[in-house]
Order: sequence, then C-alpha cells, then structure tokens
Amino acid sequence: MNTSDYVKIPKSFYEREDVVKIARELLGKYLFTSIDGILTGGKIVETEAYNGRTDKASHAYKKRTNRTEVMYQNGGIAYVYLCYGIHHLFNIVTNRSGLADAVLVRAVEPIFGIDRMVERYGGVRTKVSNGPGKLSKALGINTGLNGTDLSGDKIFIATHIKEKSPKIAVDTRIGVDYAEEDALLPWRFYVEENGWVSKQRTPVK
Repeated sequence: MNTSDYVKIPKSFYEREDVVKIARELLGKYLFTSIDGILTGGKIVETEAYNGRTDKASHAYKKRTNRTEVMYQNGGIAYVYLCYGIHHLFNIVTNRSGLADAVLVRAVEPIFGIDRMVERYGGVRTKVSNGPGKLSKALGINTGLNGTDLSGDKIFIATHIKEKSPKIAVDTRIGVDYAEEDALLPWRFYVEENGWVSKQRTPVK
C-alpha cells in the first residue's frame, strides 16, 4: 500500500448533523483495519443511514441501553454489535454526543490484504465482503473493537487522492420491516453496477 495516496478522514467529517449525507459520501472511501500488524481494507460500496431520534429502525430509537450507549458518544467511533448471535456488524457513529446517529457499512470491495481477508473468511474467495457480516469477518472486526476511535490506526477510513466520485444508487434499507413506515425511507446507498454490493434492486426514484 502506498500510504501517500490515502488521507485519513478527519473527525469533523463524522461530527456533521446529516447522517444521510454522510452515508452517501462514505461511498468510494476506503475502510482499513490493522489487526496483529496486518493491514486489510477495501472500498466502501454500500451503506445505510440510521437516525437515533426519529428512525424506528435505529437501535437507539426511544431507548438507551448498555448496547447502544456507544452510539450516544461523539461522532467518529465504531459501533460494532452482534446480530443473531453470529455476525459482527460495523457501524460508524456520527453527529454530536447524545444524538445516536450511525451509518452501517454493508459492503466493501476488497483491495488490500485480500489473502488475509480470504483466510479469515475460511478460505472462500468469492464474495468475501459483500455483506455487513462478511466484511467484518474478512477485516477482523468484532465486538471487541466496539467504541474504537476511527482517527487511530486500528480501524480507520481514508480517501484516495485520485478517487473519482462513484455513480450512486438510492434504495430502501434491508431487514428493517419492523420499522413500519420508516422501513420505506430511501436511506441505503450503493455504487451502481459494483459486483460487491450485497443486493441490487430497482433503485428508488
């Protein structure tokens, strides 16, 4: 990896108020982990936004628990939770403390340390990171990294100095039918025609 081509995203990027805008702007950025001295990472190609105060799909909606406490911190840290007792899902806390907004990273296109990512995923090379649980396993992310500062070196997000803006599709989120009318919010974003997106449907117009 030529580190001179990548610039870590500043804390101010995550501390902005509009979680939907942040989720969209994360597409094309690069998610990296450095676990046991091994750097792995990939291009973010799919995200979902969650608003802690108004969104029935958010874990923080009308409740503050031990699990969601990290969401109430200042933006720019990791929120990692266990889904169905199996999958570790990586989220980025955004906005100011007390507001509990977050972006779920749903898929990345593997770029760096691919052999290590495949090894973590059990030797399966095909579609190793085209879903939130898959990418966490491939990048070595688990609940032990919950609350990690994204301005550090363990988990961080960077932009490539020559990266072009991707063509973005807008859709409803996945797996949030319980959220009633909020399940229809167009808060999922993905890079069009990218083979690493978890699910491509007819985009919302």
